Amino acid sequence: MPEIIFDTCVLSNFALSGCLRLIFDLYRGEASITDFVGAEITRGIHQGHQSLREVKTAVRDGIIREIHLSEGEEKALFENLSVSLGCGEASSIAAAKVRGLIFASADRTARREAARLGAALTGTLGILKKAVGRKLLTAKGADAILAKMKESGFFSPVSSIKEI
Repeated sequence: MPEIIFDTCVLSNFALSGCLRLIFDLYRGEASITDFVGAEITRGIHQGHQSLREVKTAVRDGIIREIHLSEGEEKALFENLSVSLGCGEASSIAAAKVRGLIFASADRTARREAARLGAALTGTLGILKKAVGRKLLTAKGADAILAKMKESGFFSPVSSIKEI
């Protein structure tokens, strides 16, 4: 199974709703972030989003691996993408494309670019659906998490996990 690389938005949706443990349970040993996403997480902590500290702890404990872009194709793709995307999204897409990872994002523009490049995609809703499919959550539990995410600012095109 391919590994997954997260942008800041997806991790924030789960962290700010108090459900980051679900990411750890689903993707332990398979999850990555780029150092650019790590920097965005640090910025979020400094801005008062203390629940994001769990991401930093997960990196420190090896639950999530923090990677650096390699020279050549990854860095060139990152440079092209960073013209229109944030560094976190651009670096994650570049790593996903070159390394064959699944890109996890809730950002519409980033998802569109990743799809254009042929990178595999998932997002906040896809992760909730996967958790229900693996019986880590009930549909009702997923809907409760979705409601918390919406309260924290996540825009969802659906009101219930049953819609996807």
